[in-house]
Amino acid sequence: MTIMFDAATKERIKQRREHFMQRIKGGAAVFPSAPEALRNSDVEHEYRQDSDFYCLTGFEEPNSLAVFVPDHPEHRFVLFVQPKDRKREVWTGWRAGEEGAKRDYGADAAYTLDKLDEELPKLLEKADRIYYRLGSDPAFDRRLIGLMQRFRRERQRNGFGSNAVIDPAEILHELRLIKTDDDLRLLRRAVRISCEGHLAAIRALRPGIYEYEIEAILRYVFRKNGSPRHGYPPIVASGTNATVLHYTTNDRLIEEGDLLLIDAGAEYGYFTGDVTRTLPASGRFTPEQAEVYKIVLDAQLEAIKHVKPGATFNEPHDCALRVLVEGMVKLGLLEGDVDKLIEEKKEEKEEEEYKKFYMHRTSHWLGMDVHDVGPYKVADEWRRMEPGMVLTVEPGLYIAEDLDGIPARYRRIGVRIEDDVLVTEDGNEVLSAAVPKTIDEIETMMAEARLSL
Repeated sequence: MTIMFDAATKERIKQRREHFMQRIKGGAAVFPSAPEALRNSDVEHEYRQDSDFYCLTGFEEPNSLAVFVPDHPEHRFVLFVQPKDRKREVWTGWRAGEEGAKRDYGADAAYTLDKLDEELPKLLEKADRIYYRLGSDPAFDRRLIGLMQRFRRERQRNGFGSNAVIDPAEILHELRLIKTDDDLRLLRRAVRISCEGHLAAIRALRPGIYEYEIEAILRYVFRKNGSPRHGYPPIVASGTNATVLHYTTNDRLIEEGDLLLIDAGAEYGYFTGDVTRTLPASGRFTPEQAEVYKIVLDAQLEAIKHVKPGATFNEPHDCALRVLVEGMVKLGLLEGDVDKLIEEKKEEKEEEEYKKFYMHRTSHWLGMDVHDVGPYKVADEWRRMEPGMVLTVEPGLYIAEDLDGIPARYRRIGVRIEDDVLVTEDGNEVLSAAVPKTIDEIETMMAEARLSL
């Protein structure tokens, strides 16, 4: 069902659309909507529009197509949409139709999908290149390739027509990578709602409840605060489950002495938060848990210092990794020189020893997608940070119970601490700072929550 949006949102999307079209002058761009996915029988999975499509149109209906032709004398932005159908709308909700696409979403022209073969060639025939992302929609890939073959045949005769298909990601994803003030307004709200969910989970945590009960609290608080959905499946991982990076079963009974790793983010306005905290189910960290936790926290704090304009994307990871490896040596998880442990592999096909305990990178871009778009490298050099970029900082240590040759007291301990960090003009801002992460802060908050029962 299409959700109407306010004037500020319409203006924000219009401005981004104009910026994109300025960069493709002489060409045309085509974006299909996200496909619907069948869940079972005649029931579909919850629909979520493709982020690229939404950020240029604001249009949330499936079975639609957006076309941008910046040099067209009349129809620079065109939507192909589902037809109005009273019988279908009774079952699945209101449709914009052709008139709504123009009136409410700013399209210069709109057609129903049955007009695609007739109208799309007219829109694209004079463009010297087509911006389109091959591979995401095989059926439309074939349609566009057929059009390109037609244009190629006609080019010799009429002197115009496209002879190249270009991925629009290089242009559009660059726009998405640097957040505008309006983008940040939505992203801050998504992170704030995410924090509210985490705070509620901290207050509710105690041994004897199930992981899914904590998940239910997260979902309730997110929805109650206006989030339509999670930005990704929530991870609520207790005990040994916390050593599995993307554990999402969330069905184990939380026991006395467990750590609980919660990785969850709310979506708002098509932007998502991404926050992780690791908590002691009993209200206090054991000495061994505290040792591991302190190493991860020190690594995260050191990494955040290196989120600033001019720093490379990889600097926070390098800084966090050094602190983590030093800590692994101190705990007896690794032996040897820290520099060699970071740099060397036993054999060409083997991974570094530390990756048994820390197997992912420290950061990723954050925005409309939880692993958001934008290159990490430019011309084989790590990208330098600029104001308006947002990234996660999320080091961790994961000590599985079946690893050989490590002190038994550290087995089954999984710790990750993740915050959402905005690059500012003079440094950074931790957007998710509302959720406590020092040992004292967490233990104090949990103690106060239990006293209030």
